[in-house]
Amino acid sequence: MTLPNYFLADLPPEADLTPAMVTDACLTLKRNRAQYLAVRDTPSILRTLVRTAEDWLSDDYPFRQFALKEGPAHTGFSAPTLAIGLDNFFKQLTGENLEALLAQELGTTQRLDAFCASNSDSRTRRLALGTGPELVGHITAGCVPNAAFMAIVLGLLTRSAQFIKCSRGGAFLPRVFLHSLYGSEPKLGACIEIAEWRGGSPALEEVLFAQCDGVTATGSDEAVEAVRRALPPRVRFAGYGHQVSFGYVTREAVSGWRAKKIVAAAAADVVAWDQLGCLSPHVFYVEDNGVGFALQFAEQLAAELARREAAEPRGRISTEDAAQIAARRAIYEVRAAHSPETTRHWCSPDSTAWTVIYEAEARFALSCLNRFIYVKPVFDVGEALRGADPVRDHTSTVGLAAQEHELEALAKQFARWGATRLCPLGQMQNPPLTWRHDGRALLGDLVRWTDWEQ
Repeated sequence: MTLPNYFLADLPPEADLTPAMVTDACLTLKRNRAQYLAVRDTPSILRTLVRTAEDWLSDDYPFRQFALKEGPAHTGFSAPTLAIGLDNFFKQLTGENLEALLAQELGTTQRLDAFCASNSDSRTRRLALGTGPELVGHITAGCVPNAAFMAIVLGLLTRSAQFIKCSRGGAFLPRVFLHSLYGSEPKLGACIEIAEWRGGSPALEEVLFAQCDGVTATGSDEAVEAVRRALPPRVRFAGYGHQVSFGYVTREAVSGWRAKKIVAAAAADVVAWDQLGCLSPHVFYVEDNGVGFALQFAEQLAAELARREAAEPRGRISTEDAAQIAARRAIYEVRAAHSPETTRHWCSPDSTAWTVIYEAEARFALSCLNRFIYVKPVFDVGEALRGADPVRDHTSTVGLAAQEHELEALAKQFARWGATRLCPLGQMQNPPLTWRHDGRALLGDLVRWTDWEQ
């Protein structure tokens, strides 16, 4: 299968993008939106998205086959990792979930089609209509495609033309997804453009931002802030900077009959997208009152990661990343040799495929990712939160493993501390479609409201 040249990202690598090309693309998107997308209603958009998701879940779908065959070379992820990640996203893209998303964000599912009232609007004799931007730009980062996929979905729901800018090497999976949309509905696909260039290309970004009514950006704090500063004042902006995540396991959970399942769930969170997403854990805090629960958890996690490596191998990584893992391992090897009671480590033999570090120090440690995970014993949740305090303002997800009677109290503590998402272990990289990214409304930064007072 060869993808046709429908998008700027389909151009050969040696082709140079110019500001004029970006401007022309934006003007074309706006014309196509007015003709093909703005006139669509919500049910027809939902049908298209649901049908496309069902296609992607079929093993014989050509675009899925192409993504799994060519994806490892383009993204660095192995085919099994890609298959699981794609399945997890597209299983969420159902009609019920999309309607729940619209109801959550807008009050009713018809809010983008006509003036209508939610329960609170009715009490104040108001109707309201939501309108999406004419053209929204998405600035994405990295090779994990979920943020780009979700941006495309939200843009279609709001009937906005879209220009997706990917970092170098990050366009492959979003590009294949857009080709699948174009293949089923060419007029809809003509309302979306995708290109890739290195961040900090002011000439290209200036002309893009000049045409946009709204912009979203994901990446490092510095990159997101640079985008914000470059935008004209009139442009709506939603920025999502650097975030980290971790897991918390209570002693009752890890000492009970579910211990083996909890370890398997923790391994699934480490393996998903090779631990490269903001929702991937860096650390598992394990409650331990001195009887060795955390050490046992670390040892079992290492065994589970070894088993998962055989079935779902980690993808290729750069020489620099491999060297960083090797250097970090060497540090803990020395520490373990001198203080085995406080430091232990387990590593994949003859490769950097996975690493587990047990460290009796509660302070949060940033992993070097690519399936490199810390396990840290703590007496209780208070000690864990004190250890994680340096990343308090940058914590996205906390994966929890606890007994049923423990969960509500734990959830309140983590919520008041600042975590914006709590989920069971095993689901950290698989948020629901209605997840409020970084604790914010998904459509709130894009939709413009018109109130009609009766």
